[in-house]
Amino acid sequence: MTTLICLGYGFCARGYAALFAGRFSRVLGTSRQGAGAQGPVERLAPDSPALAAAISGEAAVLASAAPGEAGDPFLPALAGALEQGSGPIVYLSTIGVYGDSAGAWIDESAPLDAGKPRASRRIEAEAAWRALGARAGRPVAILRLGGIYGPGRNALVDVADGSARCIERAGQMFNRIHVDDIARTVDAAFRLGFEGAVNVVDDEPAPACAPVRHAARLLGRPEPVAVPFAQAAPAMSAMALSFWADNRRVRNARLRRELGVDLAFPSYREGLDALFAQGEGSAGARD
Repeated sequence: MTTLICLGYGFCARGYAALFAGRFSRVLGTSRQGAGAQGPVERLAPDSPALAAAISGEAAVLASAAPGEAGDPFLPALAGALEQGSGPIVYLSTIGVYGDSAGAWIDESAPLDAGKPRASRRIEAEAAWRALGARAGRPVAILRLGGIYGPGRNALVDVADGSARCIERAGQMFNRIHVDDIARTVDAAFRLGFEGAVNVVDDEPAPACAPVRHAARLLGRPEPVAVPFAQAAPAMSAMALSFWADNRRVRNARLRRELGVDLAFPSYREGLDALFAQGEGSAGARD
């Protein structure tokens, strides 16, 4: 497993490469802008023959691009090469596949909810990657992520630049996850050749306003004025309303039990405290 291929080189893939690129002799990441280098990563166009050639060899594959209306953006063109290749596959999905549990605790045994188009596309993409793994004899780990935050993408930055909003809805809870804990989970899945679905979320689901208020306290700023959901909803986009339609508390016991991952940031508090110590929220901290 000397090559890492990132199908979609976004926030999570960059986070993984930043911590673990040294495990590989070669790291490739897709880019719509074509070939080039970005740190330790070779950037290739998704339709590059060099990408297909690398995929058909021995490589670990991290797939993190969201599916569109036509489905997964990579499988139609690269399925043949992926079936010829070897090495573990990690597909980054979302806990949004579970839909609404009315705030109840759920785990990976919860039924998937295909009632919303975005969730339905994710469920179909998960199934397509699993089917490819079965055909190719390659383990496929499905990592269902909570709300992602990390450097440059967190409540400290939002409070500092004035974009933070505090929307309150009684009983509404959200799970989050720091990008470094995602990276450590991806690494464990690759090392173990893990197969199956795992929730990658923090230990403490919390209301939407909780990280914003904690960030404001760390920065010594006034907390944003709370706005009731009913008041904010009319101005929300369809995507935002879809996000707020689901209320659930997601368990992560399998993450620890089967992948052996102990979270460095078990709640938003530890995550934001560490980011604050790194200078997040100060002038020029956003990348």
